[in-house]
Amino acid sequence: MLTVTTANVNGLRAAAKKGYVEWLAATDADVVCLQEVRAEESQLPDAVRAPEGWHVVFAPAAAKGRAGVALLTRRAPERVKIGFGSAEFDTSGRYVEADLPGVTVASLYLPSGEVGTERQDEKERFMAEFLEYLKELRAKAAADGREVVVCGDWNIAHQEADLKNWKANRKSSGFLPEERAWLDRVYAEAGYADVMRALHPDQAGPYSWWSYRGRAFDNDSGWRIDLHVATPGLAARAVKGQVERAATHEERWSDHAPVTVVYG
Repeated sequence: MLTVTTANVNGLRAAAKKGYVEWLAATDADVVCLQEVRAEESQLPDAVRAPEGWHVVFAPAAAKGRAGVALLTRRAPERVKIGFGSAEFDTSGRYVEADLPGVTVASLYLPSGEVGTERQDEKERFMAEFLEYLKELRAKAAADGREVVVCGDWNIAHQEADLKNWKANRKSSGFLPEERAWLDRVYAEAGYADVMRALHPDQAGPYSWWSYRGRAFDNDSGWRIDLHVATPGLAARAVKGQVERAATHEERWSDHAPVTVVYG
């Protein structure tokens, strides 16, 4: 069994003060993938930087206070790689992967865009490069007899069932036709599977991000953008997947909720 959780912490220092530390101490996960850490190791208290019982790899962004991903594993990884070989993005704190026995686990923070701005152009450049890397990663893993799961904040809702207000967001970054078509290519062309959708095929969501504005959380007006994207062999082994949604708005330690999958 392998239990993997992905969580966009929306600033690890802030999350640590709101309940992340307690959540980590209680989790049954073997691997935790974090995104939007927004801190360097030296800025974190010991209990957050090096929690007992975990091997931690941080990949901060060169730009202070932005992005940042991390991987926490119960056992020491056999290999760690920061970035995916991109001249533009390898220092942007958006990707880290680690090899465990039989499986490569990665934490991804895909850029969020904004239509008509440089941020959207950056997102599209990232997507183009990353798709090619996903193909390479799967081919290499297959040659080595390994599976792959890339967890994280993909910042794209794939289908209408993946966000509550899809009609109002058809021209919004995160639900643009070209972004959704790119995810089609991740699944069809690169040969990966959307694990949570396979486990929950006929329901809206389950959503994993809710805006802090208005009453989005209380109304469950969310987006499903925190994904487990796995090679088919590993995806077929998924036996349970859940969004660890806080009981109340006040108990949240991020605007995202952890998404946990148990692989048998």
